[in-house]
Amino acid sequence: MALLRTRRSKFTALCLLAVAAGTIAYICLVVPRAQFLAPAPTPILYDRNGAFLAQVGHSDDGSGRIDYGYWPLEDLPDRFVKATLALEDKRFFSHAGVDPYAVGRAAWQNLSAVRRRSGASTIAMQVARMQQPEARTFVHKILEAGAGIALTLRYGHHAVLAQYLRLAPYGNGSHGIAHATRFYFGKPVTDLSWAEIALLSAIPQSPTRMNPLRPDGLRRAVQRGHQVLDVLQAQKIIRTDEAEIAHRQLNELRMPDLPRRPDALHVILRYHDLIETGRIKPAAANTPLIHTTIDLSLQRDVTALSRRFLDSWRSAGALQVAAMVVSRETGEVLAQVGSSNYYGRHAGSFDYTQIQRSPGSTLKPFVYALALERGILKPTDMLLDLPEGASGIGDADREFLGPMLPRQALANSRNVPATNLLRSIGLETTFHFLRDLGLHDLEIPADHFGLSMAIGSLPTRLDSLMRAYRALANDGQLQDLRWASEQPQQPSVRAVSLDTARLITSFLSDPQARLPSFHRYGSLEYPFPVAIKTGTSQGYRDAWAIAYSQKVVVGVWVGRGDNGTMNRMTGASSAAHLVHAIMDRVHESKPGDLADARFPTPPDRKPVDLCIVNGAANDNTCSQTLVEWLKPNEMPELTAKVPHLDTGAGTTPATAGAGARAASASLSTGRDDGGPQIHLAISTPARNSQIWRNPEQPAAYNRLALKAEVKPRVPQIVWYVDGQPFAVTDPDRPVFWPIQSGEHRFQIRLPYRDETSAVIPVYVQ
Repeated sequence: MALLRTRRSKFTALCLLAVAAGTIAYICLVVPRAQFLAPAPTPILYDRNGAFLAQVGHSDDGSGRIDYGYWPLEDLPDRFVKATLALEDKRFFSHAGVDPYAVGRAAWQNLSAVRRRSGASTIAMQVARMQQPEARTFVHKILEAGAGIALTLRYGHHAVLAQYLRLAPYGNGSHGIAHATRFYFGKPVTDLSWAEIALLSAIPQSPTRMNPLRPDGLRRAVQRGHQVLDVLQAQKIIRTDEAEIAHRQLNELRMPDLPRRPDALHVILRYHDLIETGRIKPAAANTPLIHTTIDLSLQRDVTALSRRFLDSWRSAGALQVAAMVVSRETGEVLAQVGSSNYYGRHAGSFDYTQIQRSPGSTLKPFVYALALERGILKPTDMLLDLPEGASGIGDADREFLGPMLPRQALANSRNVPATNLLRSIGLETTFHFLRDLGLHDLEIPADHFGLSMAIGSLPTRLDSLMRAYRALANDGQLQDLRWASEQPQQPSVRAVSLDTARLITSFLSDPQARLPSFHRYGSLEYPFPVAIKTGTSQGYRDAWAIAYSQKVVVGVWVGRGDNGTMNRMTGASSAAHLVHAIMDRVHESKPGDLADARFPTPPDRKPVDLCIVNGAANDNTCSQTLVEWLKPNEMPELTAKVPHLDTGAGTTPATAGAGARAASASLSTGRDDGGPQIHLAISTPARNSQIWRNPEQPAAYNRLALKAEVKPRVPQIVWYVDGQPFAVTDPDRPVFWPIQSGEHRFQIRLPYRDETSAVIPVYVQ
């Protein structure tokens, strides 16, 4: 007997030890589950008019599914809580995480093989399962039960219920009731009707079978929603009349179309990056709604225009396009097209608004602005577009236009004047100025780029150019582009003076100043004020156009993802046409429209007619003039000035004159010190010609051809009309003078030399 008792005691002890060990193991498995876990709330993006733009969700473990939602609840929505508990766990507040009655009922039904079985999972147990999904086995059920009790004891019933309403699946990737109501109905949960509550509370039981965006799923969800309403009525949560109205509304409920992501994946990915890096933060963490600056209607139109224009350029080798539209006043990004098609061929997945490319001539306005800021350049200075001092740099047309006003030199996008200005300013100074504008972030020496920095060797991005050009459009104030109302806005900084910004704007918006490089009424001219600059990189790899009006800044890049060359695709012949179409769309302009408006003029400046060759004030004898805005101390004399060359930093009038004389020597085959004399003669028109002007003929055809005879040949001559310089040209090429009534005198001279032709009088009636 003693031995038997001893064996029984040992067995009992072993059993107790086994139970204790099992209990400890069970506790060890349950304790880690006894904490709230939830993914971060995912934002919903709306366009500037409140239309759905996109969601930024969480990718799962590789299955390809993306989950959304998980919005926490500040307050439990009373009506939805009652509907949820009536359906899922009506004794929720009377048990500690496991419902003994439900467990017993489920066990009886399982043992008795009742066909319709009910589960025993409580709200707390479902929270445990949603936080750590596992196979639906008996062991895992036991662990979920323990975790449900632990969660309830640790956090309390209200917190567990709030966690359930944050995690519960409502179909189509939506989790949590706060997100689901926004996703399906576009409103907060507190604004739901009883019919909408019944429908949504039915979905978590089987989100796939009851997908409300599919006809069969909606039918099942409605059927279960009627059961929810019946339970609510039976429990006297809603009155009979309320239940009747809800049943009727539930039968008539039509779900809105599934919000679809627009064809704007690049801009959505940019928002994802802005959110991930913290540059955009929702105003309310519990309701992460992002109100973007994008105008979806404009976005669609800009995308369609970009694709249509690109299709017409493919034969010339263009394979990609990027475009941006930014509000001039606020800096808000209204549209962005990163490529022709994200999923298309030719490296469409790259966002070309953020890729560094050669900017061509689009940096020239900032070189001129810096020269004006530092007093190196005045609007009346004459810049020489000549081979001398060009450092091997030429223009796409392989010609030189001679002396030019700064307005003409920039509007014609001449390379030699820009590089000479860069030389005068200094490479390092210009390099740092462009970095301050955000056009690059390089830390290498400026010598790496040299003078070609002014014409495209310094790489930059389209979005950086948009920011910098907006500073010109915004009277010199530089500010980051704005992507959402929730984006913290840094104060603007002054990049250039208001005077300089408006002067550069007047240069870029003057169609007359673009002659002869860009003809009138082409892609650069608008029926309303627009400042525009084009750019073409070496080898026709990149074509650019950046323009701004009183409303918007528009930028376009055209090129190839493989950095290959295109067939003579320039900014003016390609990108500028797309910019024009986008501008017309924004301004809603129609053919024949003409706005009587202009950009604000530079303060403290007065308009003055300047002769385009020598920069002198017009004395009513100069046949070609431009209006320039001058300060009182910049007013020129009526006598002509000698153009100067920017030969380097510290150039003085004396050294400029010396440079000009050196240039004159290079233009002539003779010398001032006794070299051969140059014979100059006018072959057309003949002396004392009588010319009749046809008043009904278009002005473009009322022209007189001027032809010269020069021996020996020289590179360039200057045509004078009525004593004023009219054109600098190759002597073998005719010049066309717009016919004007009256008596006129024509003469040829050599630049900076004494040789002249005889004066040829002509009479025009």
